[in-house]
Amino acid sequence: MLADLRDFIVRFLAEGLWAEISSIAGFLLALFLVARLMSEKKAPANTFAWLLGIVLIPYVGVPLYLLFGGRKLRSIVARKQRLVPTLPATAAAVRAAEFAGTPVAQTVAAAGASAPLAGNRLRLLVTGEEDFAEIERQIRAARHSIHITAFILGRDETGRRIVNLLAQRAREGVKVRLLLDALGCFVASRGFAQPIRDAGGEVGRFMPVLPFTSRGSANLRNHRKIAIFDHTTAMIGGRNLAHEYMGPTPYKKRWRDFGAVIEGPAAVLLNEVFIADWCFATRQSAETLRAEIPLHIGEARGESELQVVASGPDVPGDPLYEGIISMIQEAKQTICIVTPYFIPDDVLLRSLIVKARAGCAITLILPAQSNHPVTDFARRHYLRELQLAGGRVLLHRPLMLHAKAVIVDHAIGLLGSANFDLRSLFVNFEIGVFVHSPADVAAMAAWADDLAGICQEAKLDRKRSQKFFGNVAEDLSRLLAPLL
Repeated sequence: MLADLRDFIVRFLAEGLWAEISSIAGFLLALFLVARLMSEKKAPANTFAWLLGIVLIPYVGVPLYLLFGGRKLRSIVARKQRLVPTLPATAAAVRAAEFAGTPVAQTVAAAGASAPLAGNRLRLLVTGEEDFAEIERQIRAARHSIHITAFILGRDETGRRIVNLLAQRAREGVKVRLLLDALGCFVASRGFAQPIRDAGGEVGRFMPVLPFTSRGSANLRNHRKIAIFDHTTAMIGGRNLAHEYMGPTPYKKRWRDFGAVIEGPAAVLLNEVFIADWCFATRQSAETLRAEIPLHIGEARGESELQVVASGPDVPGDPLYEGIISMIQEAKQTICIVTPYFIPDDVLLRSLIVKARAGCAITLILPAQSNHPVTDFARRHYLRELQLAGGRVLLHRPLMLHAKAVIVDHAIGLLGSANFDLRSLFVNFEIGVFVHSPADVAAMAAWADDLAGICQEAKLDRKRSQKFFGNVAEDLSRLLAPLL
């Protein structure tokens, strides 16, 4: 009996001591995370959302923040080459001086991007069949190198055909490097891409999620979509390497997307972005890759003036975000935004509302239903506010709209990989190109007009729905919007 009592007392004290230690450790960890959260340059809504999770539900909020909470993590930035893309010394490109002095160009450059460059050729790709035909043609025509960054590589006929073609070119002696985001390509980055490795090509994985390492955060994803051929021709846009986005033949469920082919100095800068990402993921030397670049690159190919903008943890500021704000603030007549997801921060939303009330014609084109229902609930508040201010909201149906573009006054355009949401603008590694040449902006505007012609105008809900569960879903989604 005494032995049993003694064991009970010892066990009680041990368990109580362990519980006390656990409570203190949990408190200190939460305090550390709150301090780190407050030190980061997050939007107030984003900070508040994480604070609620960490303080109110620490058993959920703390693990989620450790996994997904980082933004511009100092350890990542220290290891990765800081991206202020500059042309190699061998390039003979001339800066577009007449555009470098515009407010938007100045804002973007001051925030950490390159100045506009003249001498480019730009051609828009408006269908998935065009995009696939172009990437296949460029892969077959490449003489020296093929550099591709992909967020998603589909385990389907499109992905398989691209993998097999890249393997074929690697066997023929072309330098093939395929960089896959480790989370977006979680099921395709290893065995599915093995034919490329077996043929002598290289496949890199950007920030592996498993096993957990100190090299990164699952939150920091490489959402850039870039393909560069022979260092001088590039493809960018929103399309991933999967059947839903592109393919050799029409597909009735294919998403509507948007992209472009770029030749000239701007493509050289896009190649520099790839090199920085590749060397971070593989720990190879950037100088080794640059030694492969021929001396003739950077020569003028056309009349397009373009400004390459990389955005993410490896960029000192937020040039993409600040460039969009500058475009909106400088608008005089029209603003057209095409995006699959619309979750702006307070500054972007208020800027659009002010411009709408001032008489600027604002058109927002979205999918009627996106592939992420929670973002559709989250966008309701922002759409209602914009419509009440006089903005026009057009819904694309029945197919998913995945295109990303901004066109202002038929004078300046933006295309690339970034969505109009907080994740793309503040967290992900993204790529964009500001288009300053009038002819190219006119082509973008014509594409947007054609797209608007097949959309339906969204009804204006002057007040919230009376449906209880719909309102609850909207409120919860909006609360979580900064984390989406």
